[in-house]
Amino acid sequence: MTLRIDLTGTPPERIRFAVSPLAELTAMLHVLASPEHHPPYAGWATGVRAGLRPELADRLHEAEFLWRSSRADFLVPARPRATLAAELDDLDRIDDDRYVRAALITTCGSNRLTFAGGSPLHDPDARTDALDRAQARGPRQEAFAARLLADPRAVRARVRDTLEQCAEAFFDAEWPALAARLGQDVRAKAELTRRQGLPAALAEVSAAVALTPDGGSLVLDKLQDNSTAAGAAGVTFLPSVFGHPHLVAVHAPGWQPVVQYPAAGGEHAATVPLDAVRLRLDALAHPVRLRLVRSLARGPHTTSELARAWDLTAPEVSRHLAVLRRAGLLTAHRRGRYVHHGLDLTVTAALGADLLAAVLR
Repeated sequence: MTLRIDLTGTPPERIRFAVSPLAELTAMLHVLASPEHHPPYAGWATGVRAGLRPELADRLHEAEFLWRSSRADFLVPARPRATLAAELDDLDRIDDDRYVRAALITTCGSNRLTFAGGSPLHDPDARTDALDRAQARGPRQEAFAARLLADPRAVRARVRDTLEQCAEAFFDAEWPALAARLGQDVRAKAELTRRQGLPAALAEVSAAVALTPDGGSLVLDKLQDNSTAAGAAGVTFLPSVFGHPHLVAVHAPGWQPVVQYPAAGGEHAATVPLDAVRLRLDALAHPVRLRLVRSLARGPHTTSELARAWDLTAPEVSRHLAVLRRAGLLTAHRRGRYVHHGLDLTVTAALGADLLAAVLR
């Protein structure tokens, strides 16, 4: 499952790294809405929520689906500015139809949202479709969508005012230190691109981002297969401190591609591609391999030892071990003519505490 960004006709200098105050504020709002995604910032989120005025807390709650599970595209700017106010001014210049469509994608819960009848602002069938989808998501989404479609200018003004209140409440105090760290990341990526080329910089961005061998496309490990084109406008990469571990990508038609990635530094583990996780889960789903894993969790075994322990043939065990090895779940050490296989407990633990407890039981 990948997002492919076609770079045909994209000048190299238009693949840029930059800092966005609005994108980082949105990442912080996501942490406040979904602190379970970000254990390192759980304490920060608790402190900020405790200090919010009730009215602002209510406002964040009423519109949190703009940044909770995904981000409205207009909150991740392709042309970042030096200040939040300047980026909000740019946001005000987006026409109502583009703004509403982007907001409804998050409100209605689908990143492939289309309306057969046209714009929900002008077409009755599209409007009914949008309200039906929002209703299925919940009463707050339905109410927000109804207000947005009835008076988009009023809702836009309220969203901007909410973001400005967040800046006053907590963002402005945090931003100088965040901007320094993000700027350092951008400079490092630019220097790495200059010295070693774009693939080296992308390798530092995330293991989930790569340039195709021919240099013609960027490939991102994302939930759904999709594609877009950068064209002459290019692609903007935005580092984020509060965004870890998410890799956010703007790829809707009509929007310049933007990728928000975790900034370098900190104690966070490297990103594991989704395909690697799937391979490990598939390997562990087979009952015979799960038995072998439980033996290997207790210590290294040879193929013959595993075959005797589980009443299997050596070739059967070898085939199952090969699957586990390709999934990156095994270690192997040769002692003379014997190869001792073991379970990589670090990799297994990363899949989940319950799994590790089960195989060690």
